[in-house]
Amino acid sequence: MEGKGVSRAGPACRAAYKRGGRERARGSLAAGARGRETRWRSRPLFVRTPAAPRLHPPHAMKTKFCNGETDPSPLGLLLGCSSGGGGVVLPAAGQPPSPLVPGDPEGKDPVATGRGGGASTPPSALLLPPPPEEEPPLDPRTRRKAYLWCKEFLPGAWRGLREEQLRISPIRGGLSNMLFQCSLPDTIETVADEPRKVLLRLYGAILQMRSCNKGESVQSQKENELQGAEAMVLESVMFAILAERALGPKLYGIFPQGRLEEFIPSRKLSTEELSLPDISAEIAEKMARFHGMKMPFNKEPKWLFGTMEKYLNQVLRIKFTRESRTRKLNKLLSYNLPQEMKNLRAMLEATSSPVVFCHNDCQEGNILLLEGRENSENQKLMLIDFEYSSYNYRGFDIGNHFCEWMYDYTYEKYPFFKASVLKYPSKKQQLHFISSYLSAFHDGFENLSNEEKSKLEEEMLIEVNRFALASHFFWGLWSIIQAKISSIEFGYLEYALSRFDAYFDQKRKLKV
Repeated sequence: MEGKGVSRAGPACRAAYKRGGRERARGSLAAGARGRETRWRSRPLFVRTPAAPRLHPPHAMKTKFCNGETDPSPLGLLLGCSSGGGGVVLPAAGQPPSPLVPGDPEGKDPVATGRGGGASTPPSALLLPPPPEEEPPLDPRTRRKAYLWCKEFLPGAWRGLREEQLRISPIRGGLSNMLFQCSLPDTIETVADEPRKVLLRLYGAILQMRSCNKGESVQSQKENELQGAEAMVLESVMFAILAERALGPKLYGIFPQGRLEEFIPSRKLSTEELSLPDISAEIAEKMARFHGMKMPFNKEPKWLFGTMEKYLNQVLRIKFTRESRTRKLNKLLSYNLPQEMKNLRAMLEATSSPVVFCHNDCQEGNILLLEGRENSENQKLMLIDFEYSSYNYRGFDIGNHFCEWMYDYTYEKYPFFKASVLKYPSKKQQLHFISSYLSAFHDGFENLSNEEKSKLEEEMLIEVNRFALASHFFWGLWSIIQAKISSIEFGYLEYALSRFDAYFDQKRKLKV
């Protein structure tokens, strides 16, 4: 069957994309327990499904699902049959996400099956979700491994912990990683400043990446496997650096099968909350700080068009067997995508935009609202899910974020998303974000005259709105490929059509 995934995480579980989830799974999620993406399902993470059936987690779509699992990303090629959290393994920094995974699902049109639901959190109620439901017993082998990792990597009281004393429970939400909360029993006191709770992230089994078109050579498959292994190393390096700089969860231990992270009680934002002035200002500040980082990765901005070229080459070779899907694909191909991308590239190359270290997927499912800080004026948010991060044009990161205001991935009926161009931020809202960004990014911004500030802000308005076109084009191509390879139940072709509709609408407004 042809893939039909959802968007990122859903009400019950964007976080499972396109990138994957908006609302977090029930219970306290540790930072990084995903959305590519973000993208969650309400199901125990320790239960593996051999061949992913058609799924449709409410936020599954943008978490890039591959064959029912989260799809790898630009930095992120975790090829694990069960990843969702926040650290999907990445491909080389600046490398494109590979939407290519085993399988060539084709066949039936999607049929909506019941999903655990719930509306997204209203902007006025920044509340945490209810506690998780009781889980079935944990597999003894998983428990044993978890115990040994905690005992060997964590200091203080953990060193003398007996296996039967370890408290461990699955965290709902991951689709490519298995996530567990591990904690000390109440009867054991800490020795120093060691954590009482940690998040154990186990990577899904590394899959062999393949193209959605048959005929890949053995050499090409080996290169893909090597890229997947390299991705895991790079993602681990990035996670460690961000942890040291207090831009992500602390890292307590790392091993071939996964890692031990700081457990951060929190929830993910809803789409509606992105437009709240205080939330928007803090996202801008967090993004500015992210952009100011110096990272040990390739500084050439190859990621954006390098990825789109690979996607386009795949799209031009895709064939569907069902007439309804063929009609939608033909409509998309009628846009003359190769020429359109050539024109887009020429315009963006003529647009001034600094190359910075970008998140590349700053959507609501990748932003945590920290428990206990809901009513704080600032420092209540944390960015997570860095698997798409790379050096890229600043305009793309901000323009992509603005595009995310338009898409709600918690819709419970097919195609499992709602799009509204009216939700794209107004000029006033954009200037609020940009002003907050520039204040955080440029030390001397506040000392500039009003005229100088206004000039910088107006230039940035042009920059980010032009690069918003690239966001629509990028995720439009990505979604066409997902329609071919994913078994997630989501209207991928409908989503691609929606993104290209928005692309041409934005072009008309910009008169380019």
